[in-house]
Amino acid sequence: MPAAHNRRAVAVILLVPLVVTLSLWAFSWPAARIAPRDVPVGIAGAAPAADQLQHRLEQRRGAFEVHRYDDAAAARDAIEDRVVYGAFVITGKGTQLLTASAAGPVVSQLLTEAAKGAAPAGAAVPVTDVVAAPAADPRGAALGASILPLALAGVAAGAMVTLLKLRGARAALALGGASILVGVAATAVTHSWLGVITGDWWTEAGAIGLTVLAIASAVGGLAALLGTKGIGVGALLMVLLGNSFSGVTSAPELLPEPVGVIGQWLPPGAGGSLLRSVAFFDGAAPGPAVLTLTAWAALGLGAVLAGGRRKPHTAETPDHHRREPAHTS
Repeated sequence: MPAAHNRRAVAVILLVPLVVTLSLWAFSWPAARIAPRDVPVGIAGAAPAADQLQHRLEQRRGAFEVHRYDDAAAARDAIEDRVVYGAFVITGKGTQLLTASAAGPVVSQLLTEAAKGAAPAGAAVPVTDVVAAPAADPRGAALGASILPLALAGVAAGAMVTLLKLRGARAALALGGASILVGVAATAVTHSWLGVITGDWWTEAGAIGLTVLAIASAVGGLAALLGTKGIGVGALLMVLLGNSFSGVTSAPELLPEPVGVIGQWLPPGAGGSLLRSVAFFDGAAPGPAVLTLTAWAALGLGAVLAGGRRKPHTAETPDHHRREPAHTS
């Protein structure tokens, strides 16, 4: 047995630095490389002034994806529908900026700086916050911080179902029930107590519950297919990558490529986008996030149900199958 203990000691010595290095990469690298990458913005106004402003924005190669609108009302509608993060409106008095801090305070600040840089020297740029972040969370810090607890709740639910040896339909029901209760409890805290989300209460609870269900089902499904090591794989995928690549604290378009896209394919990122939509934008543009979360939940629950049909492995042979030792006279 000493050789086995030595191997375990070596595994600890090597694995701990590896996990720390991977964690630092996953969390620190995207945060250190935040910059605009095809951020959707609008320009409203008549040519040639609008053309000149578009040319200035496009000089920052790959920073902005420009959408043109006829007037300020159309640009405002596009912001409220989550088509663009903000819009530059050119009038006879100059340029004004429409933003939506609820879509991401970091993006609003970036657009404000871009508007000042594009304006003539000394000219003031009026800023109108079309969809403002709630007064209780003006910087979006609480919303950004809420995704990690939801990811941990999902991983915990998937792990507990596995370790408590729940299988098949019973495991699926346990995952669904836990997710519903997490949705209700989390909404009670963030909406009713803290006031950091301000949409329809039950819609927010449904969005949170679906996010947790997608994560929990993925972890439970991986464990049903891979055994207890599936819990570790699920935690790595959902917490280490899913949370750090979610873009909830900034915006997916500010993360390095392809991190922003990958993050939206994982439940924490999709859940953050869905929660922002239902909390501040009356549920605008929920389709991609709902589709992603539903797909993860369906695949995970399918794996859980399929795993319930397989014969469980037993650690030792049952007593009635054991051979009696031979008696010697």
